[in-house]
Amino acid sequence: MNTTPQTRIATFGELLLRMNVADGNRFTQANEIKIHVGGAEANVCVLLSQLGIQTDYITRLPQNDLAQLALNELQKYNVTTSKCVYGGERLGLYFVESGNQIRQSQVIYDRSNSSFSTIQKDQIDWNKVLEDVTHFHWSGISPGVSNEAGLACKEAILAAHKKGLPISSDFNYRSKLWQYGKHPSEIMPDLLQYSTITVADLDAIEIYFGIKTDINESDENRFQKTFELLKEKMPYLKTLAMSFRKSEGQSHLYKGLLIHEGNFFQTQEHKIHVVTDQIGSGDAFNAGLLYGLSNKLSGQECIEWATACGVIKQSIHGDFAISSNAEISHFIKNGSSNRINR
Repeated sequence: MNTTPQTRIATFGELLLRMNVADGNRFTQANEIKIHVGGAEANVCVLLSQLGIQTDYITRLPQNDLAQLALNELQKYNVTTSKCVYGGERLGLYFVESGNQIRQSQVIYDRSNSSFSTIQKDQIDWNKVLEDVTHFHWSGISPGVSNEAGLACKEAILAAHKKGLPISSDFNYRSKLWQYGKHPSEIMPDLLQYSTITVADLDAIEIYFGIKTDINESDENRFQKTFELLKEKMPYLKTLAMSFRKSEGQSHLYKGLLIHEGNFFQTQEHKIHVVTDQIGSGDAFNAGLLYGLSNKLSGQECIEWATACGVIKQSIHGDFAISSNAEISHFIKNGSSNRINR
């Protein structure tokens, strides 16, 4: 299964260092921190690059060794970072206390005054950086970071739209961001209206657009009704995907739903008995979907790929989904495995 050679997906977002409290300890017990590199759009690039699609990651970074550490990590997975711009004081950080079957994981952001959050208009020449690109991807995290990041995101979206590029978005609402005095509903509809492909969840759709569905209805009905209502707000929308997660005792149930070119598709429910690291599973889902669409797979195959990538990520430490075409294809055919491959 070869992607067409000209496929080149550009993403825009904040590159972060993730500081994970070691050994399952709480923040208040921490005496050791493990560092991972992450950020929603970077995570999408890393998996797409491993699956053979050319990617450009675009952000603004400080000129220091921590930024170089983060860039080195992206370059290790063949993500192109040559279109990044430099300036500002610091890299954004976020701290993670891993939960378990009893308590939730916790995140504390430290992103104020980062290089990305203080980006100014016209610091990126979008016509130039999108010259050789066939697709643009962004997420709702960027406009949540700062008003400035939201304005830069809008510049990128308008430039991509003007070029006629497919634009994919991830609603990605983060309640702990959005601290600059604007409600997401004032900002996001204007940015999302240009998307041709979007990955969303029912809660974020309600926050951004005020669209509600009946919680007593099935996921499938709520999803399809939401798509009809969203189309009125997002006139270019052709493809909507969602992952659904529920708990059953100690296990997680995870499935994917998709509307693509007027048809509805869904996967079986995957039972996940052990979650190693949930962070980044939505980004892996996005990457799997974009991989399927780029390769012109059927709607059913696209949602199978997205869901498989989302499941596999939950078995991997860190933000990145470290996987391969062969592993994902094997999962789609055979499901989870506790056997040794030897």
